[in-house]
Amino acid sequence: MIARYAVLLAAAACAFPATQASAGSVPEGYKLEQVLMLSRHNLRAPLANSGSALAKVTEKKWPEWEVPGGNLTVKGGILETYMGRSIGGWLAENGLVPKDACPASGSVHIYANSLQRTVATAQFFVAGAFAGCDVAVHHQDKMGSMDPTFNPAIRDNQDGFRDQAVAAMAEKAKATPLASGYRLLDGILGFKASQSCTQDKLCDLTKGEDSFTAKAGEEPGTKGPLKLGNAVVDAFTLQYYEGFPPGDVAWGKIRNEGQWRSLAAIKNGYQEALFTSPAVARDVAGPMLAYIAGALVKPEAGKAVPVTMLFGHDSNVASVLAALEAEPYALSGQDEKTPIGGVIQFQRWRDTKGNRDLFRLDYVYQTKEQLRQGTKLTPKNPPRRVTLKLKGCPADKDGFCAWSDFAKTMP
Repeated sequence: MIARYAVLLAAAACAFPATQASAGSVPEGYKLEQVLMLSRHNLRAPLANSGSALAKVTEKKWPEWEVPGGNLTVKGGILETYMGRSIGGWLAENGLVPKDACPASGSVHIYANSLQRTVATAQFFVAGAFAGCDVAVHHQDKMGSMDPTFNPAIRDNQDGFRDQAVAAMAEKAKATPLASGYRLLDGILGFKASQSCTQDKLCDLTKGEDSFTAKAGEEPGTKGPLKLGNAVVDAFTLQYYEGFPPGDVAWGKIRNEGQWRSLAAIKNGYQEALFTSPAVARDVAGPMLAYIAGALVKPEAGKAVPVTMLFGHDSNVASVLAALEAEPYALSGQDEKTPIGGVIQFQRWRDTKGNRDLFRLDYVYQTKEQLRQGTKLTPKNPPRRVTLKLKGCPADKDGFCAWSDFAKTMP
């Protein structure tokens, strides 16, 4: 499998011309002046490996992965190269980088969390977007530890906040009906024969109780069916994206889209419970929001960078969107709310005719089938693009709102 992916990767950077038609409606006279992008890393092996948490939930043998748990896979690198090529073309079409030359020094800043999967994702993105160019990937020196900017940890140490956060997480979890997904998991796993049942006495996911924690210096946490279900659904989803044979994806037990949606609700529910209640989102996303504000709204004099790309995690994307009060959205062709390799784009536009600065927020992502098939992204088969709206930034029919209104949403 690695040899096959190596051949694909060698061709990926030159698979199609560096052009990408702008998606969405952009009125005449609008000029893109700056963009900051926050990306989730691309395809990785499951964080919970077959020798630990996953082994406790079933007696079945889990498929083996070719990279350690949590690391970017070879296919993930290929997929990210395609995404980089596509977004690089979009940047060139909109005049932020040259079409047939390398970006000018200082015009592009790439910044990744200091884990293997995020740094590697950034490197593959650069290979696709700026092939042959000397564009550095910046990250803190100590690899394997969370960079404070990307770390979605609780920072408020007050008892009152902790209690408020735990209550908010519990309320979020109860708001999402997950019983059908849990029943499906019970059957797929043979859960009653697992160690979780025989040793831990959790034998029915629908009847288990979730508990939540909000400890300063740590990520929001949970124990119970939601955490367990998230780990399992994450593993099944990654198997599907990686292209495992149908019989190896959840042992062939997921047979239709309705079942996938029921399972995805567990994974989305986990993320929403832990990272999207207003108080928690504003707290854990604080450093990332401050970075975004510093780059877009109040950069140092003369230091505004036209293109900034941040490579982090689904928790970063979810908490930032929640903290900015993004309105509910749907991503067609995807079950995940924050899919693998997905990018949110903070765009600053100039209306040259109306003499206005405008803002637009787009979500650029690959569908689940594009990910599974390893589909090349081309002008005829681009990634999907959905324009999001923020509560505090009233938008027109094309998704544009006043830059001054966006600036007020930032810390």
